[in-house]
Amino acid sequence: MPANDIQLDEHGRLRHFLAIDGLNHDLLVQILDTAENFAGIGHRVVKKIPLLRGKTVINLFFEPSTRTLTTFELAAKRLSADVLNLNVPTSSTSKGESLLDTLQTLEAMHCDMFVVRHQMSGAAHFIAQHVAPEVSVINGGDGRHSHPTQAMLDLFTIRRHKQGFTDLTVAIVGDVAHSRVARSQIAALRMLQTGEVRVVGPKTLIPPGLPADVRIFHDLKDGLHDADVVIMLRLQKERMQGSTLPSSQEYFQVWGLTEKRLYAAKENVIVMHPGPLNRGVEISSEVADGDRSVILQQVSYGIAVRMAVMSMTLGRGAQTERAHAH
Repeated sequence: MPANDIQLDEHGRLRHFLAIDGLNHDLLVQILDTAENFAGIGHRVVKKIPLLRGKTVINLFFEPSTRTLTTFELAAKRLSADVLNLNVPTSSTSKGESLLDTLQTLEAMHCDMFVVRHQMSGAAHFIAQHVAPEVSVINGGDGRHSHPTQAMLDLFTIRRHKQGFTDLTVAIVGDVAHSRVARSQIAALRMLQTGEVRVVGPKTLIPPGLPADVRIFHDLKDGLHDADVVIMLRLQKERMQGSTLPSSQEYFQVWGLTEKRLYAAKENVIVMHPGPLNRGVEISSEVADGDRSVILQQVSYGIAVRMAVMSMTLGRGAQTERAHAH
């Protein structure tokens, strides 16, 4: 689902942020650097900067997600934007009004940005194709396709702890087949020239057509061997059809990340999870709450990364952002 045809403006800057595909190494680094400038704002007494004052951001969520919605809302408010969360189940879309009619109604209110989360792959791209030229769209997750801001906050977390990517071995473990996060992570890690990208899981949960340089493991111990970063994925039962797995308990017995299994990785490994995590299914509480877990830090960093994407997408350069952030 190509997004590069509309993501960038004529100067190569972000107009929409729909997918990692179609972007480039330098742009991803710019997002990470810009997020770095915003990372300390949450520790200030006044947690706001006036960068997007006068702008209106609408969170258009057709699929529930407390964590993603909350961090997008906080990011926009910390940039001083006005924010509206559209409660889609009680909106006119549930009464038969078409998506395009809803968009036109919202555009008539002179909004500047839609953050879109939808259960259908390609929904954000569709909306971006039909919005007014001055409106930007950010993909907050669409079907099995893409979740680019989650991938960028994951990369920001990795860079914060490991400084770079070229010497790292990153293992993405679990339900890769149904994970839009994993697709975006793989694309971003490859774009930033990560040393080795692995996907680890049962054959039924590894999708076909992965890039040739991504290593595939069907044994957890082998997949974790000497890994610098382990990213555990949520078991996406709501997207599975048929009996892909026998049971959650049996899954944990073979694929759940425990302290004992983590010994296969490097001693200074960091453990990540995009959330919401299922304790006792993908990961034990001992690991999730342990010293090597950076799961809560991912949430904090998500605000800075989404601030970066919002500010860049609405047309401000990195120098302007840096001046306001410091």
